[in-house]
Amino acid sequence: MGDPVITVEDFRQFQEFFYRKTGIYFDESKRYFVDRRLIDRIRDTDTTNFRRYFWFVRFQAGGEELQKLTNVMTVNETYFFREEYQFKCLVRSMLPEIVKRKALGSPIRIWCVPSSSGEEPYSIALYLLESWPDLDRWDVEITASDIDTDVLASAASGKFSKRSVSNLPAAVLSKYFSKSDTDEYQLCDDVRHAVDFTRVNIVDREETRPYRGFDIIFCRNLLIYFDDLSRRQAAEMFFDALNPGGYICLGHSESMSRIVPIFKIRKFPDTIAYQKPEET
Repeated sequence: MGDPVITVEDFRQFQEFFYRKTGIYFDESKRYFVDRRLIDRIRDTDTTNFRRYFWFVRFQAGGEELQKLTNVMTVNETYFFREEYQFKCLVRSMLPEIVKRKALGSPIRIWCVPSSSGEEPYSIALYLLESWPDLDRWDVEITASDIDTDVLASAASGKFSKRSVSNLPAAVLSKYFSKSDTDEYQLCDDVRHAVDFTRVNIVDREETRPYRGFDIIFCRNLLIYFDDLSRRQAAEMFFDALNPGGYICLGHSESMSRIVPIFKIRKFPDTIAYQKPEET
């Protein structure tokens, strides 16, 4: 028996459905990627063809298959200290400004979304430990969120491949990681427990409503997968999630000023960030 066939109309139905659910839009260039993953899910669920599978994923009461489908459709490619210049900006410029507005002892809250498999939020924790001299004076809370439950579980385990840690300085690697017989690198418990992992769909306003009061948000290389409307909705949600004077960092190819005009552009020595205006 051959593979189930995904027709042009099937692809368009899925394209519109997945966009409504996640804000992610797959154009024709992603057709092969999408088709292969749909075929895999049709097989795994024994639904035999796209029509039956599509009915199943839309109307399953618990939504388990929609989550599994989302997990296989989202791409998670990252490594430790990726785009390190933003972490330098964090400790050299953004945090010094933020603590000037904070009462000593109050928390500094950082949100990393998407968390992917954990390299980015753990990079933030490691950079603070190694490079921010005022860390002992402040309570820093790091929340890392993703729509993919598989990568959240992987991130929480703190196990990483050689490739993931290849950009780390040798001293940092030996200080915070232990190497297994299978060439996996296990992050130490102290750093793992410094990050709180949560599942969230950032285009679902009900799910994002509790995410408020952050001082810094890292949202790198996510909005490039959205269309203009979803980007605006996400940007407005991030604006609401930030404290006045807080910052958001995007990926190097992304620009908040091309999405919404509500953030202030801040040109720091290490990078550009976007700031929510302070209350007057």
